[in-house]
Amino acid sequence: MATTSEFEKLLESNISQLNMTPGEIIPATVIDIKNDFVITNAGLKSEGIIPKNQFMNSNGELEVSIGDVVDVTLDLVEDGYGETILSREKAKRKKVWSTLESYLNNQEIVSGKVCGKVKGGFTVELMDVKAFLPGSLVDIRPTKETDYLEGKTLDFKIIKMDKIRNNIVLSRKAVLLDQTSSSDEIKEKYAEGNVTKGFVKNLTEYGAFIDLGGIDGLLHITDISWKRINHPQEVLKVGDEIEVSVLKYDEEKNRVSLGMKQLTDDPWEKVDGNIQLNEVYESKVVNIADYGVFVDLGDNIEGLIRTSELDWTNKNISPKKVLSLGDNINVKVVEIDEEKRRLSLSYKQCLPNPWLEFSSNHEKGDIIKSEIKSITDFGIFVGLEGGIDGLVHISDVTNIGKPEDFIRSYKKGDMLETVVLSIDSDRERISLGIKQFIEANFDKFTESLSAGTTIDAEIVSISDTGVYMKTQNNITASLKLLQKELKSILEDDTLKVLQKIKCTIKTIDKKNYQVVCSLQNDSE
Repeated sequence: MATTSEFEKLLESNISQLNMTPGEIIPATVIDIKNDFVITNAGLKSEGIIPKNQFMNSNGELEVSIGDVVDVTLDLVEDGYGETILSREKAKRKKVWSTLESYLNNQEIVSGKVCGKVKGGFTVELMDVKAFLPGSLVDIRPTKETDYLEGKTLDFKIIKMDKIRNNIVLSRKAVLLDQTSSSDEIKEKYAEGNVTKGFVKNLTEYGAFIDLGGIDGLLHITDISWKRINHPQEVLKVGDEIEVSVLKYDEEKNRVSLGMKQLTDDPWEKVDGNIQLNEVYESKVVNIADYGVFVDLGDNIEGLIRTSELDWTNKNISPKKVLSLGDNINVKVVEIDEEKRRLSLSYKQCLPNPWLEFSSNHEKGDIIKSEIKSITDFGIFVGLEGGIDGLVHISDVTNIGKPEDFIRSYKKGDMLETVVLSIDSDRERISLGIKQFIEANFDKFTESLSAGTTIDAEIVSISDTGVYMKTQNNITASLKLLQKELKSILEDDTLKVLQKIKCTIKTIDKKNYQVVCSLQNDSE
């Protein structure tokens, strides 16, 4: 068994065999990995502690495991605290330095990955060492839009190396200038129909700018996808590397127009033979606009459901209140426009038609009890089953007095009995009548009434033609007045509209469907 002194002699022997000059590359074994640092053993008196980030690759992944032997540089054998200072990054840099110097001397192109943005430019990982790419040397023309380059592997030329400061400066601009040698070559490269690759540099409402390497191209929003999109960001994001087709090269303006959808099949060519007029198809909601909903019928065939074709009862309903992105729905093809390459669809026509359902459940003469939804100058709208409306036209409100006055005597929310006058499901119209309902039921409503009976009434209309009222069941009534009595009422304002009064029945006028009354204090 070896003694302590023998171990010390063996350690000193190992150390003596190493070149202990600061800056020299020596092998070290990884013996432990902590959260922020890696502990190594280079056969020295103490272990070497190296920051963990020096063992990370450009993707942020740890490159070593416990037991691995790595090259490190010896910075300091003893730092005053009994620790050996080693550097993994300096070892990497020193190992590739001579290789990079040959690239510099021969002005050869070298590939590197743009790691991140720093003040004045970017850091680039170049053969496991960090280099600097100034912002002014990113492109041929000065540009503020450079964030899209992060994470990209690009070609560079080395323009400066400072070994003392461990500084390497790169230029992408130099590579791009070499590639744009002659106008004839550019014209050939960007001839119509050619396919090339580029990075998405910037997104605007009208399209995307693509860095093609030395020249920018415009990919218009209409050439991004066969589908309708509201903004390029629905398909692309800054930094994406995409394949595009050259649509046009403007030599005078040095501009390239690009297309991305042109590299895929035109879905409209699949419409003929697959999509038939008036047929129903399954579809998926892919886009919602203010004016309608776009759906995919399969094979990237898109169609538009206009707002008017979303709901039977509300022609101007907000599309977002009816459907959501991703909904699977049935649609009916209502138009195929070959010239405009457009499919017009209907969602509501795949749902029960409330007008037809009403028509099948009701007929002319039916009595309907419904709630008043709104009152207009030309009539009263009531709500019917299925969410549709029926209209009592002003001419069907009363047979005496002023109809407009009688309309104002009804209130929104009141329950109202009417008779069905007509049903036109094609024009989506249902006509109802109040006066016709009263006329049809006049005998029943008045069978318990007789001359001399006192009843309650509400004044609806006062004019120079008379005083008109409503009694129970909305039966119309009038006051029997002499001309001088009517004149006195009009002048003295003794009676008012909406006033409730008690009056005595004089006669029941079955011919004009009204009850003729006198004021209760009438001496006649």
